[in-house]
Amino acid sequence: MARRSLTGILSGRLSMARGRDLAQAAAEGAGDVFHPVITLTRGLRCQAAWLRAWWARTPSDRRGPVLFLAASAMLVVTLLPYGPALVVLAVMGSAAWAGRDRNPVETGPDDTETAKLQAVYQALVPYLSDPADPKPLYAHDGSWEDAVTHYEFDDGRLVLLQVRYPAYFMDGDVEARARVERLLHAKAGRGREYRFDWNEEENLVTLTALPALTTGITAQRFVTAPGETILGFTDDDAVRLTIPVAEGEETWDAPPVVWRTGPRSTEPHLLAVGRPGTGITTLLRSIALQALHQGDVLVLDGAGTGEYAFLTGRPGVLAVESGLAGTLAALEWAARETERRLIAVNRARQTGRQTPQDARTPMWIVVDRPTALAHLAAAEGRPDPQELLEVPLRHGRAANVTVAVGDQIEALESLALVVRAHTRARVVLGQVSPAQVHAVLGLPPHTTPAAHIPAGRGYARLGDGPVHRLQVPHTPDPHDEETGQAHAQAVLSLLPAHPTPEPGTSTAGP
Repeated sequence: MARRSLTGILSGRLSMARGRDLAQAAAEGAGDVFHPVITLTRGLRCQAAWLRAWWARTPSDRRGPVLFLAASAMLVVTLLPYGPALVVLAVMGSAAWAGRDRNPVETGPDDTETAKLQAVYQALVPYLSDPADPKPLYAHDGSWEDAVTHYEFDDGRLVLLQVRYPAYFMDGDVEARARVERLLHAKAGRGREYRFDWNEEENLVTLTALPALTTGITAQRFVTAPGETILGFTDDDAVRLTIPVAEGEETWDAPPVVWRTGPRSTEPHLLAVGRPGTGITTLLRSIALQALHQGDVLVLDGAGTGEYAFLTGRPGVLAVESGLAGTLAALEWAARETERRLIAVNRARQTGRQTPQDARTPMWIVVDRPTALAHLAAAEGRPDPQELLEVPLRHGRAANVTVAVGDQIEALESLALVVRAHTRARVVLGQVSPAQVHAVLGLPPHTTPAAHIPAGRGYARLGDGPVHRLQVPHTPDPHDEETGQAHAQAVLSLLPAHPTPEPGTSTAGP
């Protein structure tokens, strides 16, 4: 009797368990069955809301014609074979697309990524903690989940990291920021460039891995307005302007760093410095080629290497000087020409007339390695060529005279005060320290240095604007034996053609 009772009880429990399983399976099946219905219902609701909003935006005088067109379309559809069925299928298909689930389930980091984030958190503890903090955000026994607000990985490497920091952290201290940036750079992985964005209002710092700037843009005719010069190209989100460029056989839009000169410019003169072989001469060649399409160019090559000889005799090239005597004579003439232009502009304004054409034509003075000529002039007891740049630098903005100076960063202290004071557009190229970038640009770099710095890579800052990453267009010396035929031809094609002599005239010199 007892055995029968026990058997009955067990049989009853098994039946109840089987019933619960069947009920759960039925519920899941019902959920699977009703999921398309829910999607279609959500989509139809979205379509109805859009239709109501569109009808509310439609002016009252246009609603009648709209209803007439809709009725005509419905009549035509009903007369077509299978017309109503096709309309129903189209509506249901669009409803299914509009009602789909757009919020996929987010998965957390795997074990490797969790270990990486925890390592970054533990490394920040000595920098962002305070023993007097009663509720420290960073502690040796803490977790990264309280400090990391956003992160992204790509093949196991951090490409985006946003962390919170305590309110008492001195985020206004440049050195304190630099320590945190160096640490995050090391933990995220060296060999790539990272940008750091500090949000002082919300106590957030964001690390973003940057793609490498392209080095395939060569010398070409850029689309610019009068008075605009392309120094190079930067990140897509750094500037709001893009211009079409040719890279090989492809054409695409690239974000340029545009230097604006002329009477309305706030930074009419430029200073570019860098280590030897980093592309300073390449930048000055690119500027000279662009300037030839706008006005006249005077080139002074203090290095004396002949890398501007291809400009000699071209229309618009006033002179190409590399010796001390020729440079001094050219700069004395440039100072007198600037004064003449300034007088002509003032007289035209006083009398209400238009400025003469010879005073409106832009004139560019490109000076490469002026400190080399300064040392040579000091040895011979002659005046410093840099002092002769004072008049073009001080009054060039009103006289439409632009000065572009390039030199080595080791000779920065040897540059004359007048040169450093009046060159508000600045460029730094090559592998230089953050302190040197700060000394030239007035701000530290906002990105970490790359493992490999190609020629023409660096930073640019125009006046009081932000610091931009920069890649100078490849503009080699076309007469150099190591220059490829395609690159040499690209540079030569930008030069103005030699003037064609008139019939019956002789081209021989005096």
